[in-house]
Amino acid sequence: MKVLVSNDDGLDAQGIQTLAATLSSEYHTRVVAPDRNRSGASNSLTLTRPLQPVQVREGQYRVDGTPTDCVNLGMSGVIEDSEFDVVVSGINHGPNLGDDVIYSGTVAAALEARHLGRPALAVSLVGNTHFDTAAKVVLLLLKRLITDSHSLALPPKIILSINVPDLPYESLSGIKITRLGHRHSAQPAVSAQHPRGIESYWIGALSEPYDAAPGTDFDAVKNGYVSITPIHADMTCHSVLSTLDDWAGSISI
Repeated sequence: MKVLVSNDDGLDAQGIQTLAATLSSEYHTRVVAPDRNRSGASNSLTLTRPLQPVQVREGQYRVDGTPTDCVNLGMSGVIEDSEFDVVVSGINHGPNLGDDVIYSGTVAAALEARHLGRPALAVSLVGNTHFDTAAKVVLLLLKRLITDSHSLALPPKIILSINVPDLPYESLSGIKITRLGHRHSAQPAVSAQHPRGIESYWIGALSEPYDAAPGTDFDAVKNGYVSITPIHADMTCHSVLSTLDDWAGSISI
């Protein structure tokens, strides 16, 4: 099996290098990742200039673009062995829980892969220590996807967003299938001192969750479980279509 690995923390991040080393022990693995940290890049594509992928070491390429750019190039025949069977994005340094997925470059890279017709996993470690734990979880899931007689058939455009507690592998409680929880609104922007007096700000930090009920990704991780949440690209709010249809019918143009 051929695996394409990408991320949003950059090619030299500990998470992606741990993941690549683990997967390479079992599968034909190629890494295409941003040349620097692109956290929060979401699904952005670079359309105003050409991109320049550079081979840094055997089987590993850096790209002067976004996570979505990296997966797009990796699956476009730009690098060797571009007929990949699955794409794994991560291991992200920190969680992608609840509303985080809106901004996440890690999740966006997986969504780009699914858009291009390949199954994809987005993997995040809820911390910055036990990357080996998250890598073992990914390897376990990939092996199960390959060998399970009851193969997992996901609908088109669905990815799996996986959040792994920052614990030793032996301390994990198990796996739970979850829905996204929700956070409170982000904290306000913070003023930053600029040496030349230019008005500058840091984007505010993430807020704590307000929906972390049982069944959510927040609750699973809090209790030591690996959270697996199916995410799809269809942003249509189907539940209000009929209500809006009635409302629009009352408007004369």
